[in-house]
This record gives sequence, C-alpha cells and structure tokens, in this order.
Amino acid sequence: MAETDVGSVKGKEKGSGKRWILLIGAIAAVLLAVVVAVFLNTQNSSISEFTGKICNCRQAEQQKYIGIVEDCCCDYETVNRLNTEVLNPLLQDLVKTPFYRYFKVKLWCDCPFWPDDGMCRLRDCSVCECPESEFPEIFKKPLSQYNPVCQEGKPQATVDRTLDTRAFRGWTVTDNPWTSDDETDNDDMTYVNLLLNPERYTGYIGPSARRIWEAIYSENCPKHTSEESCQEEKILYKLVSGLHSSISVHIASDYLLDEATNLWGQNLTLLYDRVLRYPDRVQNLYFTFLFVLRAVTKAEAYLGEAEYETGNVIEDLKTKSLVKQVVSDPKTKAACPVPFDEAKLWKGQRGPELKQQIQKQFRNISAIMDCVGCEKCRLWGKLQILGLGTALKILFTVNGEDNLRHSLELQRNEVIALMNLLNRLSESVKYVHDMSPAAERIAGGRASSGNSIWQRIVTSLTQTKAVSGKRS
Repeated sequence: MAETDVGSVKGKEKGSGKRWILLIGAIAAVLLAVVVAVFLNTQNSSISEFTGKICNCRQAEQQKYIGIVEDCCCDYETVNRLNTEVLNPLLQDLVKTPFYRYFKVKLWCDCPFWPDDGMCRLRDCSVCECPESEFPEIFKKPLSQYNPVCQEGKPQATVDRTLDTRAFRGWTVTDNPWTSDDETDNDDMTYVNLLLNPERYTGYIGPSARRIWEAIYSENCPKHTSEESCQEEKILYKLVSGLHSSISVHIASDYLLDEATNLWGQNLTLLYDRVLRYPDRVQNLYFTFLFVLRAVTKAEAYLGEAEYETGNVIEDLKTKSLVKQVVSDPKTKAACPVPFDEAKLWKGQRGPELKQQIQKQFRNISAIMDCVGCEKCRLWGKLQILGLGTALKILFTVNGEDNLRHSLELQRNEVIALMNLLNRLSESVKYVHDMSPAAERIAGGRASSGNSIWQRIVTSLTQTKAVSGKRS
C-alpha cells in the first residue's frame, strides 16, 4: 500500500513538472513575440527624422488639449476656431498670389559642417531650369552654373524651377541677424515657384536626415536640466520642436503610398506615430503657430502699408487686401489680442548676453539648412527657418510697436517666408485638429489588435494548462 502511494505521488510530481515546462515555454514564446513586435514596429518607422531626444529636455505632462496653450495667451479651442473660420482660408488665398508664390533661395550645397552631404547618391540629381526668356526683366542677372551633384533623394525631392512672366519689385536689402544666408549675393540665388514645389514626402530618410535633426537639436537644446533652463532657451526649443512637428504633419498629409503607381494620400499612422502620440509635440506646434501669428500681427502697420507690386494690378490689390485681413482681423483681435507676450523675455542683467547667445544658436540652425541632402527639403527648410528668423526679428529686434513701425526693415523674401510659414503652421494645426480622431482610432485599432493577440495567447495557455491537468 505504501509503495502504491509513493508511485502515485511521483506520477503527480512528474505531471506537475510537465505543466511547468509547458508554462515556461509559453512565457518564453510570449516574450519572444514582444521582442519581435517591438523590432518590427521600429523598422516600420519609414520616416526617420530625429525625434528630439538627444538632450535632457523633459517631456510635457500627458494632458488633453484644453485650456491655455503653454507660454501663450490663447486657449486651444479659440485657436482652432479662429484658424478654421478666419486665418486658414485667408492664408490659403494669400500664398497663391503672385507676390507670395515666388521665393528667392540658394539651393546649392555648401555645407559648412560636414563634407559628405549634398553628394548625389541616387538618381535625378539635376533640375531643369527655366529658359532666360521666361524670367522677368528684373531677374535677368548672371547666375552661377547649377551643380548637379547637389541632389540626394528621389524624383519627388527635386525642385521645379518653372516661373511665369510676372515680375515684382524688390524691397529693402537688409541683413537679418537671426539667419545666416546673405540674400544680397544674387549670383547664388534662384527664384522658385512654391506652388509647383509643395512640401510633402520626398523619400529623404536614413542617417543623412537623422543627422540634420540631431545637429539642429544639439544647437538649441538647453545645456542644463529643464528646471535650470531659462525661459528663453525653452522657447527656442519649443519653436524648433513645433516646426519639426509641422513638417511631420505635412509629410503625413501628402505621402507617397505606392511608388509603383505614384499613388499619393494621407498616412494617418505616420501622423500618430510622429506627432499625436507625443503631447508636447502637439503643444509646441500650437505654440509656434501663435508665436509667428504674434509677429505678423505686431507688424500690422508695416505689413499693411507695404507695396506688393508684381505688375498685375488686380492681383496686387487682392494681395494687399488679404494681408490687411490677416494682420488686422477683428475676430482675431477680439478673441486673441496678444497670442504671445514677448515682453517677458530678455529681462535681468543676463538679458543682452542671452539674446546674443540664442541668436547665434539660431544662426547655426539656419546654416545647417545648407547640409540638407534633399533639394526640395532644403527649399522648405530654408523658407521656414527664414520665416521663423523673421518672426524673431520682428518680436525681439525692436522694442514696442510704435518704434517697430518706424525702425523695422524687412526684405521682400523675409515677408514671403514669414507668411508662407504662418500658412504652413496654420495648415498643420487644422490638419491635427481635423484628423486626430481618425488617426487615434487607427492607433487604437492597432492596440486592440495587439490586445486580441494577447488574449489568444492567454486563452491558449489556459487551455494548455487544463489539458495538461487532465492528462496528469
């Protein structure tokens, strides 16, 4: 009788051991599945722009987009309403006018930081320029030979240089202390029709693109912890982060879905992965929009009185009317009179020194645009950095709006960049507001799909344990 009991116990122990082996094997399989899933998710991030984690900048707290936009004077609901009802429609019309559709830019690759970018590693390096007969008389100045080794990327990354015959008169030639490009050097500049070169996905990915963003963030990220950083350093970081978010939004909104059939469309998964899943990136997008809007409205008198001549009287009158509506819209003034309060900056004994330091950092960021290996990315990078530099120039070069009216001097190209940047940010804010629910549903569907897999694994484990118990 005793021997029978011992045998029974040994049998039970053996069965229990088998169940433990099965359970451990199942857990190992689950862990392997997790590792594979994380790896695949990382590999599927096809747009590999830098995420801004190089430096010690604390992420914003997770929160809904309600209440006042951080460091600004307007709330999210008001911004969305004014942008949808007033600003976005006006800006969409404004950037299509002859004055605002042409941008003067140096597209040649003379990177001052590293030697290997700007070399042609893929096809379609060269860009067909317009014949001289198409240029307005005012533009007929000697241009340097275009160097075809300046292009890195795919056909959709090249810039269309087609212009029409309508000319416009230049503005004051002045230096912008916030940017590095010398726009008085016309030999290296060319005019580009922005409507023929929309900001969208270009295929510019990989180490080269990542290095650009790494260099940009390393030049502006606070050198101290978030608690020790001054307000000015944080604001510069938020401006660059907001611009980065806007660029990602435009890539996601106009994405090459199928290269074989040249099918373009929305990539809401990319929108979520690159922007929406990080609350601070959305907040910084709104902040940058309000910052630039403040610069535009502060320069109301200057911009409202400026001449927007292109030789087309009807279009020029329309342009002037649209500018006045943007800078002095009564709804915007009533609901959000001061989008951003710049008076609180540059205070204390370190104010002038800090201003020079941050100005130098932004100039370095401006110079990094010459290192972008994709021509179309370089075009929009230079335009938007110049636009941001112009906003900084308006807000921080002259104290007080009365002095601004008499002492502010802007180049025509600066105004074009400023308004096109405001339109880019306006489009991004509207797209994020309109498409967030759909993008989050897609992201939720991916999460639900993942949960269903886990549920199946757990169910399988339970069934395996039950079967093992019956067999023992």
